[in-house]
Amino acid sequence: MNDISNNDMDLNSGITAFEGKHFGTAMQLLSPLAEEGNLEAQYRVAIMQQNGLLGAQNLPEAVRMMRAAAEKGHAMAQHGMGFMYLEGEGVEKDPSEAMKWFELAAAQGLVGSLTTLGMMYQEGNGVEQDEEKAKEYYKKAGFDM
Repeated sequence: MNDISNNDMDLNSGITAFEGKHFGTAMQLLSPLAEEGNLEAQYRVAIMQQNGLLGAQNLPEAVRMMRAAAEKGHAMAQHGMGFMYLEGEGVEKDPSEAMKWFELAAAQGLVGSLTTLGMMYQEGNGVEQDEEKAKEYYKKAGFDM
């Protein structure tokens, strides 16, 4: 088997382990792929580190992996970076930076980011309150307003 096939098998096995909540196995399989730049592996490793699924949280590593995947266009990682900035988790709280990441994910049609942007405009969280913009985001997310 060549490296591509092995990497694909490791990625699929790692995702299966992650979804089955076998986080030790998932980390073992996904970590090398994440270091090689696989976006899905980076995102999954970031989630495990962010949520302490292997014991203690490792927020610096979570931010590093989440940002790596987000900067290369992984929508869920962009959403994750948005929440990290919105909540100040592993990074300094910065609602305007959060908006940037949510907008990138929303541009890819990620409903969670569209909804979050709607809530931010509705509540005036990090942006000037704007009911019309909130409604626009909610409508794009598929909610009837």
